[in-house]
Amino acid sequence: MNLPKFVLGDNTDFQDDIFVIHLDYPRFIINLKDDEVEILEDVEGEDEKELESEMESLIEEAGKFYDREMERYEE
Repeated sequence: MNLPKFVLGDNTDFQDDIFVIHLDYPRFIINLKDDEVEILEDVEGEDEKELESEMESLIEEAGKFYDREMERYEE
């Protein structure tokens, strides 16, 4: 099965929160309400600088993904 890179998630227990889930490595969930990130992978031994740089880029992509999805819903 092919999975998308990002998916949107919501939960009625967190009514004001918007979650974007990244399904490729490193898997993570970002709450766009406060930009809190939960990494779902064990990243021990990873080059911290490389991972930090990659995460910054992925978080930016997650925001763009959300914006694009909202534009599509409006159409």
